[in-house]
Amino acid sequence: MDSIKLHYDVPGDDFTRAGAASSDVKRNLKQLGVSPNVIRNVSIAMYEGEINMVIHAGGGWIDVEITEEEILVTLADEGPGIDNLELAMKEGYSTAPDNIRCLGFGAGMGLPNIKKYTDDFRIETEVGKGTTLYLKVNIE
Repeated sequence: MDSIKLHYDVPGDDFTRAGAASSDVKRNLKQLGVSPNVIRNVSIAMYEGEINMVIHAGGGWIDVEITEEEILVTLADEGPGIDNLELAMKEGYSTAPDNIRCLGFGAGMGLPNIKKYTDDFRIETEVGKGTTLYLKVNIE
């Protein structure tokens, strides 16, 4: 199989479209016969990243590459960046405003869940410039 490359633009502040990219990738992976466990891991990690982009960064973009061995996901934004990455990686820590929490988001599990459900996770962030996440999920 040649690698499959997908690109998604994630609009900011639009909760009705948040999750569209992860849903499309999930559909593609099902069609390719990828195991349900791998699909679940990719879907959770991508969704968390999408929601973070919508809540904190005013949107961004996602690139996905699917090969026979792995799924590589890059999520990038030009938002405010993460001021304290060590703190942001702690379960329960959130900078989401109250109006977002009232919608059921902002529980502080986004980045920890991304790390939990990926085989490799790297984050680059710069305050005032934005954040890029690099995710890898191995295909079993």
